[in-house]
Order: sequence, then structure tokens, then C-alpha cells
Amino acid sequence: MTTTTPPSDTLLRPAAERFHGRLDWLESRHTFSFGHHYDPAWMGYGPLRVINEDTIAPGRGFGMHPHSDMEIITVMVDGELTHRDSMDHSAVLMVGEVQRMSAGTGVVHSETNDTSHPCRLLQIWIEPSSRGIEPAYEQKSFTVGEGWTLLLDPEQAEGAMAIHRPVRLWRAQPSEGVCLELPVAAGRQAWLQLIDGSVELSGPDGPQPLSAGDGLGFVAGGSGELTATAAGTDLLLFELA
Repeated sequence: MTTTTPPSDTLLRPAAERFHGRLDWLESRHTFSFGHHYDPAWMGYGPLRVINEDTIAPGRGFGMHPHSDMEIITVMVDGELTHRDSMDHSAVLMVGEVQRMSAGTGVVHSETNDTSHPCRLLQIWIEPSSRGIEPAYEQKSFTVGEGWTLLLDPEQAEGAMAIHRPVRLWRAQPSEGVCLELPVAAGRQAWLQLIDGSVELSGPDGPQPLSAGDGLGFVAGGSGELTATAAGTDLLLFELA
């Protein structure tokens, strides 16, 4: 079974301080250590190990490569991504869709942009509660609006996809000025990741502003809320354990 040490303090990751990788076909920004980008101070937040924002050029992508013992979530932001794997899945991931792959005992897959336009996505890795589970694949389209839409839940509440960890993930796209209460249970670790736009998050020391690409880890109190401060705001909220 995987064990993690819960973070005790608020952890701000400004967008400009993320690790930045650039190839002729890929631009990637890593919230946490990934590949040759390594910093022992940025190994993740609780079971959350990877948040990569990738923009992939047309006709290019990641060839077949292996994974094991990890919950891998892909959230499409722009364009399309073609997925193929050793479980005989072949699917196109569209804007508004989310993919969840439990790598478990081992899976090999590829991710390619087979269109004539760039695509943009967030790939997220979360440690499972136990190792050696049977690999699994799930893909689903979600209609995301002003309020919270539950994407991942171990009990698949509200039509969410499954995950092998007591973790929940929401997405919201509030209009400027819209205020949202945080659904994270008191005492639980949380991570807020801004995809686009900006928000202000309430806190004991006053509002915390966050802009596109920023991330914030914190322990949820009994109540909390955020307000969208720009048009086009798009964000993810994790409840972690």
C-alpha cells in the first residue's frame, strides 16, 4: 500500500515557477518534479504526484511507453488527442472529455495529436491506495458549467468516474464575479489548479489571488469560497487523502 505524508502548510506554486520543457513538437509546464526536472522540494502534494500542462503540435505526440501503479487522468482543454494502449483501447479524447487510466500491474500506451491543429491538455498522476491492481480504462464527456462538476470519485457519485484512491476531483468554469463555496471536507488536503482565468480564494489571512497556471495546496477549513475575477475562468479542485 502506498503511504504519503500529508502536507501541513499552504503551498503556492505560481505558474511562472513551474518547470518548463520545450521541444519542436511539445511545450510542457510541470507543477511538480517530472522527468529530468527534479527538485526534492517539489515532489507532489500528498498523493498528487504530477500536474503537467502540455501543448502538442499537429501530427506529433508521445509514442508507446509504459506505466505501472499510478492513476493517470487526462483533462482535455483544446483540440483532440488519440489514445492507444495495450488493453486494446483506441479512442479520441475530445474537449470536455476526461480520461482515467489505472496503470496497475502495467500498461503501455501512446498519446498523439492526429489533427492539423495544436492540442492542449492537463495530465495528472495520483498514487493509488494499493499496488498491483488490474489495469483499467475509462473515458467520459462532462458538461462543465458555473458550478462544480464532479469528475472523479471512488464511489462514482454524481456520475463521476472511478479512482483507486479516496480522492475527488471537480472542475468549474464560473463567469466573472461568480462565487463558489468549496466542497472539500474540513481537515482534508486540497489542491486548486487554475487552467485559465483568475480567482480569489478566501482565507484567514485575506483573499489569495490565483491566475492561469497557478496552483495552491491547503488544508480545508470548515468553510471556504472563491470568486472568479476574470472571464473565461476554468479550474480544477482536488480533495486528497
